This record gives sequence, structure tokens and C-alpha cells, in this order.
Amino acid sequence: MYSKAQAQESQQMLIERHGPLVKRIAYHLLARLPANVQVEDLMQAGMIGLLEAAKKYDASKGASFETYAGIRIRGAMLDEVRKGDWAPRSVHRNSRMVSEAIRTVEARLGRDAKDQEVAAELELSLEEYYGILNDTQGSRLFSFDDLLQDGEHDDASHQGEPAHGLEDERFQQALAEAIAQLPERERLVLALYYDEELNLKEIGAVLGVSESRVSQLHSQCAARLRARLADWRLG
Repeated sequence: MYSKAQAQESQQMLIERHGPLVKRIAYHLLARLPANVQVEDLMQAGMIGLLEAAKKYDASKGASFETYAGIRIRGAMLDEVRKGDWAPRSVHRNSRMVSEAIRTVEARLGRDAKDQEVAAELELSLEEYYGILNDTQGSRLFSFDDLLQDGEHDDASHQGEPAHGLEDERFQQALAEAIAQLPERERLVLALYYDEELNLKEIGAVLGVSESRVSQLHSQCAARLRARLADWRLG
């Protein structure tokens, strides 16, 4: 058993060793968030996420501490952003509306819904549909954990439940399967955005499309995943 002094010393070493990771993730997220979000707030939240990661890390699960901590740090920062409630309610409504339309079209057709088909389901022009996708990207950055939520409700009430860890593990598996079944271009956008940490302009250069089109693809990808994981969110 660690003494209190040893625990504090261990935490201090952890912060010093992984502080650069917190800073890197903070600045990476900051570039995609509204101007009123302060990097200091993100870093403070990220440090809390780092300490939580240190307490809960289980090496037997196979993931490296850096990978696990990165997920916890990013999640803590996004939680901090959500507390500010800077995304208009209309954005949340539109995000759910797009997800529901995608789910309806894909259930009817038995395949990936195309842009034109989703727009038609919403009784919108393609230009209007793309406008909604751009608004969603501008106001809502999603992490994988966010896919369990509808954008307006906090899942903090579940954190202490014994079954929460097992349910989260099952969800992660379902999410991995849903990502594998995404259209190829959307899957590539996810990989470049979250794994390679490229910005929208850089992804556009890779795909040979405009930054605006990448924004639309990212938002549509998020909506498609929410649609396909709706049973988890509504369960």
C-alpha cells in the first residue's frame, strides 16, 4: 500500500512525465473549438483526466498507458467543454434529426444512405443538408464516448454503477464494428482525424476535396454512427 506521501509523489511524477501529452491534446482540440474556449481550461481538465487514468489503468487489458490516458484526457476535456453548453439547442436537434433520417433510410434500403437520400428523407435540398452538416461540425466535436449520448444529457449518473464498466466494454466492441462498416471515405476521415490527428484542411489535401467537404463528411460520419448505435443510446 502506498502512503499518502508516496501517492502524491507518484501523481506528481505522472503529471511531469505526461504533461506534454495533455498539452498536445489540448492544443489539438482547441483548433476545432469556438474562440471562447480557453486552452488553460482544457489543460486543467486534461490533468484531472490524466490522474483518473492513473488510478484506473489496468495493464492486463493490453492497451499502453499512453493510449488509455489519451482517451481519458480527451474525454475529460470534452466534458469540460460540454459544461459550457456553447452549442445551440438547434444544433443538437439537427444532429439527432440527421441521425434519425440516416437510420430510417438505411433500414429501408439495407445499405449505406447516400447524401441525396438523407436530404430527401429530411425534405431538404442537398445544399440545405450540407449546411446542417457544416453547422454541426462547427459546434459539436464528438468523441467516441459522446456517441452514447444525445448531446444534451449527462451520463454522470451511471459512473458509479457496477455494470457500467462491462457495458462500456461491450459498447466499445459494438462501436469498433460500426466503424468497420462505415463507407470507405468516412472511415478514412475518422482515421486521419483521430488517429493521425490531421486537421480538416490537411485531410482535404489527402482526399483531394475542400475543407468544407471534409467537415460535411465528418459530421455525416458522426450522425451515421449515432444512427447505427441508437439501440445503445436509447437502451
